[in-house]
Amino acid sequence: MPSFVLALLLTFVTTFTSLSWAEEAVPAIPVQIAVQSFKVDNIPYLAISFQNFPHWHTYWKNPGDAGLAVKNQFLVNDKEIKLAEEEWPAPKRFIENGTQWAYGYVGSYTLFYRLEKSDLNKLSGKTLSLNSTWLVCKHICIPGQKKITFKITSGKVITTTADLMNPLDELELSSRFMNLPKFQPIPDYLDFKLIKGQKEKTLVLSYEVKKTTDVGFLNDANLMYSFPSPPFDFQHENLIVKEASLSGIVEINWDGEYSTPPVALPADGKFLKPYTIRFLFNDPVQRKVIVIEKKFGGFDLSGSTAVPATSPATNPPPTSTSGSQLGRPDTIIATAGSNSILYYLAVAFIGGLILNIMPCVLPVISLKLFGLVKYRNESRKRILEHNFFYTLGILSTFVVFGFIVLAAKSIGTQVGWGFQLQSPNFIAIMTIVLFVFALNMFGLFEFATPGGKSLGNIQTEDGFVGDFLSGVLATILSTPCSAPFLGTALTFAFTSSTSSIFLIFITIGLGLAFPFILTGFFPSLVSFLPRPGNWMNTIKKVLGLTLILTIIWLLDVYNALVDGSSHLIKLSTALVFIFAGIAILRKERWMAGISFLIAIGLFVNLSTTTVISSKDDQTALIRDKKAQGLNWEAWSFDKMKEHKENQQIVFIDFTAKWCFTCKINEKLVLDTEKFKQFVADNNLKLLIGDWTKRDELIGIFLRQNGLVGVPAYFIQKKDGTLVNLGETVTIDRIKQNLK
Repeated sequence: MPSFVLALLLTFVTTFTSLSWAEEAVPAIPVQIAVQSFKVDNIPYLAISFQNFPHWHTYWKNPGDAGLAVKNQFLVNDKEIKLAEEEWPAPKRFIENGTQWAYGYVGSYTLFYRLEKSDLNKLSGKTLSLNSTWLVCKHICIPGQKKITFKITSGKVITTTADLMNPLDELELSSRFMNLPKFQPIPDYLDFKLIKGQKEKTLVLSYEVKKTTDVGFLNDANLMYSFPSPPFDFQHENLIVKEASLSGIVEINWDGEYSTPPVALPADGKFLKPYTIRFLFNDPVQRKVIVIEKKFGGFDLSGSTAVPATSPATNPPPTSTSGSQLGRPDTIIATAGSNSILYYLAVAFIGGLILNIMPCVLPVISLKLFGLVKYRNESRKRILEHNFFYTLGILSTFVVFGFIVLAAKSIGTQVGWGFQLQSPNFIAIMTIVLFVFALNMFGLFEFATPGGKSLGNIQTEDGFVGDFLSGVLATILSTPCSAPFLGTALTFAFTSSTSSIFLIFITIGLGLAFPFILTGFFPSLVSFLPRPGNWMNTIKKVLGLTLILTIIWLLDVYNALVDGSSHLIKLSTALVFIFAGIAILRKERWMAGISFLIAIGLFVNLSTTTVISSKDDQTALIRDKKAQGLNWEAWSFDKMKEHKENQQIVFIDFTAKWCFTCKINEKLVLDTEKFKQFVADNNLKLLIGDWTKRDELIGIFLRQNGLVGVPAYFIQKKDGTLVNLGETVTIDRIKQNLK
């Protein structure tokens, strides 16, 4: 029995490492580049596209605390020419070396340069040179450079330079161009204030965004980025969540003494000439990034203030063992009008308590109730001990979850609720463990601890290890469920500080264990249960049947994870040999041993054989959904953009094969004839995000919208406005949000 516990705990670690650890070697080509022509509304552009090696990043115009911005220099006959540059794409924020902030890009992005008629006339047929330089970083930083020679003939770019990446298609370039930040006047719900700082030669910029308190979309971005603005040296942004608004506070170092000629910070608060500063604003109301400008003629002397210091109640950015990672704001301070940690602890406890009645946990809860009946005639002390070990199993597993989440954060990997169920190896181990439990319920064998009823010199009672393992299983099986209240607490935990993660997880565990903690102190609470008797043998078999049904569900999930490959056959065959070994163990031990060895060999083989994932967007889950008679499409950012451009209303469902709450919502709402008619009446487009397998893009989208797991439901209106419907959905609620 302890070996099962050890196997389960060890598999958490192996699951995590198989999902998270990345190769730390320096790639041969960290950055690829392409140059091509592109037209928008008959206006020609040069498009310079970059492709960074996975997890490596380059830098925006304002690189942050360190780094160098990408630089493109165009030359004709060794003389530099200037081309009109479009705005760069909105950057992400990275935390480097634990404390340094950097702004830049991962993956692929494109910089656009407008070709005026005069440019085309001068450049047509001539040989141009593009000298592109960059700094690309991860655990180390590497300077890079590429020189490309090309001609523009009949509006097309022709180049013979080798080792360029393939040009992008017109649709992709068009999508990138349309998503570039556009200049807008400062919205009426955004206010700025420039104040003298408490430190010498410092200012403090504060800004307030009314009408919203949502910071969920800022997991890897600032609310406000400043463009390079000497002599203003902007430091880290601190966000304050107020009752009905967001506020940002940024300390500014005055670098006027380094100007030519030097410029002192004016003692009277009035600049010799006004400074116009440009910002990138992640507008949480419009849900898009815009460029704004603010003119400052001076600063306020009377409102001298200091930037809030990071305290235990705030959320400092996590450090990274790999050198850099997408990061959260340096400080998010909850004011009196916001929810406190006590609120989230209360919500976590209620959510954990409700998990006891969720279908995913019921098989294990039933086993525990069966144990209460079995031990009801024992002393209060013994009953308390049984429930203590059950609670210990729950809390221990939640603590392991907490360490895994922290480890994932430390290397820049994000995980969500139910992450272990995205691992085929974990599902295989769970299937085997529950199968052995089921055989025990059917009476094929009895569990025994090594050495009888003693472990070393510590006396134990029958069932204590079983109680602990029941707690472990209850916790693991609870993760496919997202009970009411739980999503709020989990979102806070996954995006919060180390202490908050463990506090929330342990509180959820206490909520899950609370009914049994209560019955441990007050055994009379279960007096309504019948006394032990022969009827218990029948109940054991019924419970064994519920475990078999759970195993069938796990095999279905496993099949989806391995794309129906030979892995499922191997796992099923391993179960057959386990059954055979247990069945003949008492009569033919050597044959039983061979049977167990074959089962172990099959498991080792399937756990070490790489699963080749299907590249088909139509996963088994999506095919099942389409079979219900609705035209569900695989979710993607591109699909959302496409429907926005076509001014179509979209309903988005993020779900997973292993998500019980998702299945309940589907049966009650999404698979009904009433929903089908509602979709037809409102001409809704349907997108489904299948999170059965690990999908970084889905994880990023959920985190941007303040969620860490499924189910999650959204409406995208015709103008692109996104409405978060949360974890439960009704047709009436969808209808209300369509208005």
